[in-house]
Amino acid sequence: MAETTHDAGGTTFPRLLLKHAQERPGKPAFREKDLGIWQTWTWSEVGAEVRAFACGLAAMGFSRGMNLAIIGDNRPRLYWAMAAAQCLGGVAVPLYQDAPAADMAYVLQDAGIDFAIVEDQEQVDKLFEIKQGVLRDGGLLSHIIYDDPRGMRNYKQPELASLDTVIELGRAYDRQHPDFFQAQVGAGRSDDVAVMLYTSGTTGKPKGVCQTHASFIHAASGGCGFDRLTADEDILSYLPMAWVGDHLFSYAQAMLAGFTVNCPESGDTVLTDLREIGPTYYFAPPRVFENMLTTVMIRMEDAGAIKRRMFHHYMEVARRVGADILDGKPVGMVERLQYALGKFFVYGPLKNVLGLSRVRVAYTAGAAIGPDLFRFYRSIGVNLKQLYGATETCAYVCLQPDGNIKFDSVGLPAPGVEVKLAPNGEVLVKSGSMLKEYYKRPDATAEVIDADGYFHTGDAGIFDEQGHLKIIDRAADVGRLTSGEMFAPNYIENKLKFFPFIKEAVAFGNERAMVCAFINIDMEAVGNWAERRGIPYSGYTDLAAKKETYDLVKECVEKVNADLASEAMMAGTQIHRFLVLHKELDPDDDELTRTRKVRRRFVAEKYRVLIDALYTGKPSQYIETQVKFEDGRQGKVAADLRIVDVNTFSTLKKAA
Repeated sequence: MAETTHDAGGTTFPRLLLKHAQERPGKPAFREKDLGIWQTWTWSEVGAEVRAFACGLAAMGFSRGMNLAIIGDNRPRLYWAMAAAQCLGGVAVPLYQDAPAADMAYVLQDAGIDFAIVEDQEQVDKLFEIKQGVLRDGGLLSHIIYDDPRGMRNYKQPELASLDTVIELGRAYDRQHPDFFQAQVGAGRSDDVAVMLYTSGTTGKPKGVCQTHASFIHAASGGCGFDRLTADEDILSYLPMAWVGDHLFSYAQAMLAGFTVNCPESGDTVLTDLREIGPTYYFAPPRVFENMLTTVMIRMEDAGAIKRRMFHHYMEVARRVGADILDGKPVGMVERLQYALGKFFVYGPLKNVLGLSRVRVAYTAGAAIGPDLFRFYRSIGVNLKQLYGATETCAYVCLQPDGNIKFDSVGLPAPGVEVKLAPNGEVLVKSGSMLKEYYKRPDATAEVIDADGYFHTGDAGIFDEQGHLKIIDRAADVGRLTSGEMFAPNYIENKLKFFPFIKEAVAFGNERAMVCAFINIDMEAVGNWAERRGIPYSGYTDLAAKKETYDLVKECVEKVNADLASEAMMAGTQIHRFLVLHKELDPDDDELTRTRKVRRRFVAEKYRVLIDALYTGKPSQYIETQVKFEDGRQGKVAADLRIVDVNTFSTLKKAA
């Protein structure tokens, strides 16, 4: 395979792929678990597959500047589709695979998608539903390529083609035009748009963020150098391909460093596959780490008395010295011996169960993580760190250096990134990993990039005395109580979500006299808790309404209030009243984004009657809510929700 990496156009992802295929042809590039067996592809094999697929796309009419939609779970051939489109000068547009047809239709229309590659029959059906409905007169989606042929035997639509057919077509095209592929890769430039990732749509319609090869390679290079990542790393890729975090870790950094990307068999087998692979490099949003901790706590509740006592004893040792030992700080000999015993009896087996025994570097991002949750993982020896970024910055703004970790910060500005604060506290960023533009939205682009070239993140933050950045909340969400005290809802919500019994929380208080909250219980954790106490329930709505459940949640809320009372800036934002929602907040009901961020304004409007009840002193409030079921049907959930007052505390001095 000819060398193309020194082309005048600069470094691009196709050139990186060809470089790895030449320099480490026999090294594993991708693995996928299929029917319980791990399949492996080397860099040489990936290079050949991408070449054939790119030529097949070209034979079908795909050309420079076109957009290729990619829809499905994390599959090697879907990642290769990104590279194939980029080889031809096209743009990869991954979509959230669990998005309903209406949400998907918006992106397909906005991006003008004519070519799409999807994982399986489910996604094919969804695209034909969109094509026959919303896009009936749009002339889009004239080529739909599917990877998994199961269930597709009787599909005869002319738009359809199997990926295997396209690859065979590409091999024939390559034989007929042997110089075509290298010429296309050689024509690519580093400032070409490589991928278009759509924003979560928290505050409005999603926008297509156009990122170039250069921008993602800048972020990948900075991150790999920062954490000394090599070609020997293993990563498990299970988060949505449409999310910027997955694109940075599973595509950009893998292409740059040449490490191995492992794709699980399914979403249901992720934890099992995680244990089998034992990644050295791991990335997960806070929700995943919260779920892991919830599972651990549930198992401990079910364990015998001796095992429970041993677990809690050694976890107390870990809380005292675990993080210091991980950071290489001085710790007394007796405590080190205690910790070593804890590692043998508790921490080691625990990390093995979680699949984190080989992890050298673990990151979390996407939302703020509670300091207590952060402390738990670091205390048992998992080098968990936070990064801060956005889709518009390739998820690359701040990183936490080894040995200099602060639980309440997102770290220092990453290499090659300039960060400053606007007068109102908004975080401003300038770097080589910033977006080129919002797709067909020059007005929106001009709103977020100022005359000095700084991207306005929309997040409010402060720097501490050592230059670490602390993110308080979204700038638009930070408000004031009527008493004048600052109100940062996300900060309070993260404290609530540390408890395994609380899955989601929404705090209210801006321009009000006190803070109140909605709570979603964690069905698994609270259900397990209820069963062990002989409390019967018929489902989420019934369990959420139980007096015992309210008492359990009240205890958690009051612990948060005690913690807030110890923080001078937050003491006045303790929670006075709460209710437990009768249904789980759900992306399909537009209450959460696909990355599980609360759509705060939407929730406030949808449940206005409940907010009014919280603030007018009512003891309960009846509500009916329309919901969407998994099979597409719609229905209603109704309940008479109790509203509970909780204790608040005088300002306390924070413990040393």
